[in-house]
Amino acid sequence: MAAPSVLPPPATPQHGPFALLNDEPVAEPGADLLGAGAAARQLAGLLVASRDSTPFTLAVDAGWGMGKSSLMRLVDAELAQAPEVHTVWYNAWTSTGADALEGLIKSVLMRFDRRVLRRGLARVTERRALLRAVRAVSTVAAGPLGVAGLVDELWKSLSVNSQARNEMRGAIGDLVKEWSETAEFRPRRLLVVFIDDLDRCSEETVLAVCEAVKVYLDVPGLAFVVGCDRSALGPNGLLHDLSPAGSAFMEKIFQTSYRIPAADNYGVKDYIRWCARTAGVAPLLDDALVELLAQRSDRNPRRIKRLVNGFVLEATLNPVWRDFGPGAVIRTLLLQYFYPDFYRMMTGPSGTVDGDVVAEFRAYREVRRTLLAAGAGPAEDELRAARDFLARYDLLLPDPLGASGEAVLALLERQLPNEFPGLVVNPAFTSLVDELTARQDADRLLLRLREGPPGSDGEPTRMSREWAPVWQGVQGARVDGYTTGFGPPLAWPGDGGYGYPGQGGVGALPQPAPYPGQQTPYPAQQPTPYPEPPPLYGGYPQQTPYLPGQQQAAYPSQAGPPVPGPYPVPAFDVLWVDDQPDRKTVVREVLEGLGVLVRHEPDSRAAARAIQDRRPDLVVSDISRGRDHTAGFDMVERFDQDGTYDGPVIFCTIRQSPEREERAAELGAGLTNNGPRLRELVLAALQKRAEERNPPQGQEALRSQALREGGQSPSP
Repeated sequence: MAAPSVLPPPATPQHGPFALLNDEPVAEPGADLLGAGAAARQLAGLLVASRDSTPFTLAVDAGWGMGKSSLMRLVDAELAQAPEVHTVWYNAWTSTGADALEGLIKSVLMRFDRRVLRRGLARVTERRALLRAVRAVSTVAAGPLGVAGLVDELWKSLSVNSQARNEMRGAIGDLVKEWSETAEFRPRRLLVVFIDDLDRCSEETVLAVCEAVKVYLDVPGLAFVVGCDRSALGPNGLLHDLSPAGSAFMEKIFQTSYRIPAADNYGVKDYIRWCARTAGVAPLLDDALVELLAQRSDRNPRRIKRLVNGFVLEATLNPVWRDFGPGAVIRTLLLQYFYPDFYRMMTGPSGTVDGDVVAEFRAYREVRRTLLAAGAGPAEDELRAARDFLARYDLLLPDPLGASGEAVLALLERQLPNEFPGLVVNPAFTSLVDELTARQDADRLLLRLREGPPGSDGEPTRMSREWAPVWQGVQGARVDGYTTGFGPPLAWPGDGGYGYPGQGGVGALPQPAPYPGQQTPYPAQQPTPYPEPPPLYGGYPQQTPYLPGQQQAAYPSQAGPPVPGPYPVPAFDVLWVDDQPDRKTVVREVLEGLGVLVRHEPDSRAAARAIQDRRPDLVVSDISRGRDHTAGFDMVERFDQDGTYDGPVIFCTIRQSPEREERAAELGAGLTNNGPRLRELVLAALQKRAEERNPPQGQEALRSQALREGGQSPSP
């Protein structure tokens, strides 16, 4: 008797407790969560009642993410119940330039009956010259064309030349009239054309769509509903270069507009709770956090979804939050989404004296109040704090304050990041920073955001009790904190300390490994000192030895010319000088994306040796290194003085201030704090270098020599 086979246990679903939300517009009345259904019913009713007033164009006006597409989809669903009302959708964002005109007109024509299109094509051909008419009629009679084929033939006939274009509106008007007049003639058919995402398009596409609507499709029987942010299409927005005649033309496009109002506070809170339940994070968002999201998102549905999705991803993937809880995640995400420049300084090498840009901003805010104080003036402790802060920037507190306080403030703001003066008068930002720094663990939180989670040798800590609800609420959780068929619900296992799953103390927990791209501190190792520089560079200041680790291996110094290999050598050689390359990965991404050879050095002395070995085409440098906040500037200045290097330089720094911009300009260098601008500056520098290598005169001389020697000019 054969032994019974051992069957494997049934497979369990491979999914966890969390899910991401999509960004699709609401398309069914039952899915409406923000009260747009009532407005959709009213708008649909107005469109049906106004069919005898066609043609007209209605703009559904709202900012980014405020529900334009959802409202239009709901109107479409309501119109489906109306007799003899048909709809067509056209997404302007999918077209480019002049193609938009053809695309929109063809989308309208595709909605007509085949018999109407055939008769329309026959009428158009009758207006042409005899030869063209015979050719077109034979095309129609040659075989049974489908709707798409008829539309293509009709478009070819109507767009063949300017004369045909002049007749296009009349031809389309005849088509619409024939289609709209049903056998009973009551009610007339109505075609509602929905045009979405117009405010995302280029100026050329916007004008092409408007031309199609106003010049060729402005015929009875057609109504247009256009979703756009009208402020983005105005003279101060996308169409800022439009002529007065063009602006007058745009004013005629929209007969009326409906501005979508922001949802009420109660509706937004219900929407946030629905998003949280759908994403599986409802246990973590208490009433206070729901209120915070409602206020900070400006009651914008798309922002709410993105914030909830960001929360899910951070909680699921980033072990840095283990010790801090949902409240810290939400407030940090708000800073990241709405104030990205400040967030980059907060989490990167900011160049401040103590490395904490948040503390610098809060101190600046208090000193600003002191300098602008009137009347009785500030207290003695405030004056003392202001003196200490100003001393860091080599400034003195005026006595008395008066008008001279404003002068000192102007000098101070020249040394501070460009973003500070605007953010300090933004109450939404300042209150968000105050909420984050009011936490008892604020200092440790800001340090973790800069350095990432601790490594395996980090001091173990207990998980924040704020995460307890998600562990307690996960169904199917085993003793070790893992769900059936899935790993831990968060980016770390439970430790059993607060009543949720887990075994043993915190000391037994394996420390989480950093995920790809996570910022981690430099390894604790003894640095190997660099050899003494040659006498020529003896004037360079002593630098703190760089801890190379893996980053130095990834960007090795190369002595002498590169060794030939099986692949072509890059056309340009760029020297990148930065003591913290892993904190500015954008530089590496930009340079490698342009296909240049990148040599990395950590400090000024090493950079000087690298230039002596081989002169680069471009130097990209940081500015602050350790506590030396002018190291990059001083390096370039010395290079110029001793003749080491006089080529193009670009400073890439997270901290961009007016004073730094002026000093970079004095050195003839570019300066930026973001990737797109860095790419533009690098391309411009390399383009100039290419012209220096092979100037136009040299190319012309080369051609002349080739003509003399071989009788042929080389290709340029």
